[in-house]
Formats: sequence, C-alpha cells, structure tokens
Amino acid sequence: MEELAPLRRRIDAIDDEILRLLNERAQVVLEVGKVKQNRQAPLHVPEREAAILKRLLDANPGPFPAPAVVGVFKEIISASLNLEGPIRITYLGPEATFTHLAARRYFGSGCTFVSRGSIPEIIASVEKGDATYGVVPVENSSEGSVAQTLDEVALSDLTVCGELVERIHHCLLSKEPTLDTVTTVYAHPQSFAQCRRWLQGHLPQAHLTEMTSNALAAKRSVRERGTAAIASGLAGDLYGLTALAENIEDSASNQTRFWVLAREGRPPTGEDKTSLLCSLKHEAGALHAMLSPFDTHGINLTRIESRPSRQRPWEYLFFIDLEGHPDQPAVTAALDALKASCLWVRVLGAYPRADSGPI
Repeated sequence: MEELAPLRRRIDAIDDEILRLLNERAQVVLEVGKVKQNRQAPLHVPEREAAILKRLLDANPGPFPAPAVVGVFKEIISASLNLEGPIRITYLGPEATFTHLAARRYFGSGCTFVSRGSIPEIIASVEKGDATYGVVPVENSSEGSVAQTLDEVALSDLTVCGELVERIHHCLLSKEPTLDTVTTVYAHPQSFAQCRRWLQGHLPQAHLTEMTSNALAAKRSVRERGTAAIASGLAGDLYGLTALAENIEDSASNQTRFWVLAREGRPPTGEDKTSLLCSLKHEAGALHAMLSPFDTHGINLTRIESRPSRQRPWEYLFFIDLEGHPDQPAVTAALDALKASCLWVRVLGAYPRADSGPI
C-alpha cells in the first residue's frame, strides 16, 4: 500500500486547492449579491445558471463524468445563491414528495425548502412574500393536467418563471414482509391512476385509500399494520419503509411537469416557452379565430386545454403553451392578434424550456 501514499497526498493537495477556490468564488458571489440588492435585481437567474453549466459541460475533457459535473456545480451554485440572500422555496409537501425532489433538483439543496400542505397555500406563501418561489405539479405524461394547479394559477397574480420535468418512479412501501399481508394501499389519486394496472395485477383485493400526498401516505403506513403506500424511494428511506416492489408505474416513460411560480417574470433566453390564459367570445368561429394568429405567425403550440371558469357557469378558459417569448416579434404579433379575437388574454409567464439545457 506504500505506493498509495503519494497519490493520496496529491488528492489531499487538490482538495485543499478546490476548497480555497470555492471560498474565493464565494467572496465574488457576495459582491454580486450586493450589486443585485442595490439594483433590486432577482437573486436567482436560471438562464445564467444554464449558461454556466453548458459552458462547463462543453469545456469538460473528462474523465470526470458529465452528469457529475452538473450535480457538483448545481450544488455549488445553490450554496452560492444562498450567500447572495435568503432563498425560500415552498413546495407541495411533506418532505420526500415528488414535488420536493423536483424542487431540490431545480434549485439545489443550498436553499431553504418549506413544505406546504396544498397548492393554494403554496401560492399564498409566494404572494405574501413568505417564500421566494413556489413549485407545483402542472401535468403528468400519462394522466394529464393537475386541475387544481391550473385553477389556482388562473386566479393568482403570480408568474410562471420556470419549468422542470421529472421522471417519476413509484415504489410500493410497507412494514409488511410480503405483498400477501397488504390489505390497504395509501397514495395520492394521481399515483393510483399511474399504477392502476400494476395494482390490479398484484393487489386486486387491496382497499385503495386516497391521501393528499404520497409522503403522507408513507407516514400513515408506518403506523398501521397490513398497509402499504405508493411513494418515492426517498420516502421509504426517510420513514423506514421497505420497498416491496419498485417502478410499479404502468408507463415506463412516466413523467411529471412542474411550474416554478414567482412574483416577477424572466427576460428571454432564446430557448423559451410561454404560457397563456384566454377567454373566448361566445360566437361562431371563436376557437378558429383564437388559433389563427399562431398559424399566421408560425408559432408552434405545445399544449392547449380548456377548463371550466370558476367565476361563471358554462364558461371556459383556455390554457395554451407555445414556443417562444413575448419579446420576440413573431410572438408579439401573434399575441396582439389574439387579444383582438378574445374577451381577454393573460400571459401567465415566459420561461426557459425544461429541455433547453442542463437545468
């Protein structure tokens, strides 16, 4: 083992240099924070973070793996961000929900994360300034939109300033030794829907009880014999449950999209998406008139969905996602034409696309 000693001394010296450089970087970050506070500029700038990560990935010669470069530097950026000023992130909790995991992946673990029990509570926290950002689920690749998120965002003045897409893997967690003794399963309704075929095939006699979150389902299963919960592997580690089965979701490509909500918007990055909310006139051809401006100006729509208005019966709101930013001339022209054909149009937010970079 004598030949390891000089190699270990080299590693120690490199680690010392990394630590010195991290603190040197932190000093510069503190200066950046002072400038931002003096100018009342936002502390978190996701487009800047994406640019940093892309530059580092392009410059990485290896053998240090690219995913690890992203992971390490996201944590460095997250810790540095917290040095600039307190960043509080509120999410749909409790701890170890998929929304919590998504929020930590997006912002890194250096920020302060605050659990909330409902989507209205998340929105209220950001509106009142108790939190800097809120993270909420907006749609699932197999089960569609999260209706409560759309309804609550429609009534709020908050802005969608970011999005992220998380691969969702469900585990069946329990204190029971085998599936044979499981008589009740707890989970969020969306998780039951995403694991419907697996449950029918493996636990056809089990009673399915809905919970407001999978993390709460796991906490309840800890206390009750004969029960199991559908939740993340992290929830199993956190609450001391064993995974009786893993990856029980019916679709191998099961993904959930999340919105990041804030009180202010973001400048264009060149790789953006815009979310809109529209109310149509009650006349023939109104839907065609709403869609025509996007065709005329070559704007690609990535999503369109109607939801009942919560203010008037039998009236509907349309949620639209499009590629581009309102500051781009083609999008500006399309929005101007859209406003002329609708009762009203509201831009919910413009933000970097989740697939546009390493964030």
